[in-house]
Amino acid sequence: MTGKPTVAFIGTGGTLSSLGRNSLDILDYVANDRRLDATEIVAAVPELAEVANVVPVPFRTVTSPGIGFAEWRDLVRLCEQVAGEHPDLAGIVIGHGTATLEETAYALSLTLTVDLPVVIVGSQRPMTALSTDAKLNLVAAVRTAASPASRGRGVLVVLNDEIQAAREVTKTSVTRLQTFRTPDFGVLGHVDGESVRYYRRSERAHAPGTPFDIRSIPALPRVDVSYAYADADGTAVRAFRAAGAKGLVAAGLAPGMVPPLEADALAEAVEAGLVVMMSTRAGSGVVPLSTRLRERGILSADNLTPQKARILLSLALTVTQDRERIADYFAAY
Repeated sequence: MTGKPTVAFIGTGGTLSSLGRNSLDILDYVANDRRLDATEIVAAVPELAEVANVVPVPFRTVTSPGIGFAEWRDLVRLCEQVAGEHPDLAGIVIGHGTATLEETAYALSLTLTVDLPVVIVGSQRPMTALSTDAKLNLVAAVRTAASPASRGRGVLVVLNDEIQAAREVTKTSVTRLQTFRTPDFGVLGHVDGESVRYYRRSERAHAPGTPFDIRSIPALPRVDVSYAYADADGTAVRAFRAAGAKGLVAAGLAPGMVPPLEADALAEAVEAGLVVMMSTRAGSGVVPLSTRLRERGILSADNLTPQKARILLSLALTVTQDRERIADYFAAY
């Protein structure tokens, strides 16, 4: 397709790839257990050919609750391979289920080795649904990946005509189309028809060039999330320690606090050598490094959600166990 940019599409499954039982099956389509692979998805959206030369790249097709470190590592390797095979590649789009989309996006934004726009895209309704968002989301993602303006911005997330930063975005609704939001800062830009427009830039560092290389490691150090609630007594924290956790993220009560018995358990974890980060279940805002946290040896997760703080702490522990260096990573990334 002369004159059109080349964009690779890697399909990992998820709602974007799913086929419901009929056009009104927009909630229980997973039970149908039918998903398209990357080649079939590209064929199902012929309009993509008007936007770019889209090269489908085989990968496994699963629901996103089944995606984790092994897939992140394989995607890093695959993106590197695809970029090497296509010197003219403008960008890469990865189709993904929305349940863990933000986690994969952030993990890749910290570990990718390619200096190309990488866009993660999903949908809230399956490919077969009446008024599906899958097809137009995919077109918007390809346009974003192909845009020269997308270079140097880290991994991007595109749904509902909105461009979000991988570090900042989170899923906020079970079924609404406008589910992905950046609570503190808002979108980076929009895809309006043929136009890809940016209005701001994320200031935090991102791949390539980070110290986190997962291409050859078998697993990440175990890091768990302890969710705070009234009367939490540290049972989960102690269970995670017993399971072999090397680090813990506390999803604290805003503004970064936990009940007294939970706080005691977290302090015990620090004394036992675990790195403990305080995040918040509130979903936005920076956790201040208060006197209370410092006295207990607990670090601030900045404004990262608990699930993203877990990823950064896991990656940091592949490099160092030094608390000051880990705190620096949370300030940088």
